[in-house]
Amino acid sequence: MPPTPTSTAPAPTPASSGPAPDPKPAPLADLLNSNRSLTTFSNLTRLQSSTSSVLASESDATTVLAPLNSALDSLPRKPWEDAADYESLGSNAYEGDQGRQRADRNLARFVDAHLVPRSPWPQNTRVRSRAGRELWWELGSDGSSRLIMPDRVQVDRVAARASNGEIWLLKGVLSLS
Repeated sequence: MPPTPTSTAPAPTPASSGPAPDPKPAPLADLLNSNRSLTTFSNLTRLQSSTSSVLASESDATTVLAPLNSALDSLPRKPWEDAADYESLGSNAYEGDQGRQRADRNLARFVDAHLVPRSPWPQNTRVRSRAGRELWWELGSDGSSRLIMPDRVQVDRVAARASNGEIWLLKGVLSLS
C-alpha cells in the first residue's frame, strides 16, 4: 500500500470574531512632526530636550496649543527674541555664548507657554502652562469656536488625539506674560 501524501499547505486560520484592535495612537512628538501646518512650531519643540521628552512621554498627558505656521510667520520677532533684550543689550543681544543661552531660555519659555500639562482639558478649567501662566478656554460668541483665555486666541481645530494628549491648532500666539 503506498504512503498517504502529506499536505504542505498551512492549516486554515479560524475566522476572526471581530475587527482587529485599533493600533495604539502615536505620541504627541510623532504627530507634531507629521502635521505640515505646524512645521515651525514642531521644529521649535525639538530644539528643547525637556520639551521633547514631555511630548514623547507616555506618562505626561499634555494639550499642545500649537500656533499655525502662518501665526508664527506674522510675529514681529522670532520666538527666541525678546524686545526687552534688545532694549537693554542692543542689536547684539543674541551674539556669542551668552546670546545663544539667552535665546535658548526665551525659546524654552515660548514653547512652554504653549504646553498645558492636562489632557483632556475641560472647558473653563484653569490650568498653568508649563511656563507658569494661568490659561483656560471658553466657547466663542458663535457657541462653537474655542478661545484660549485670557488672550482670546482662537483655536482653529483640534488636529489630533495622541496616546499622551491632544494637539490644538491656534490661529495666533499666546502671550508670555
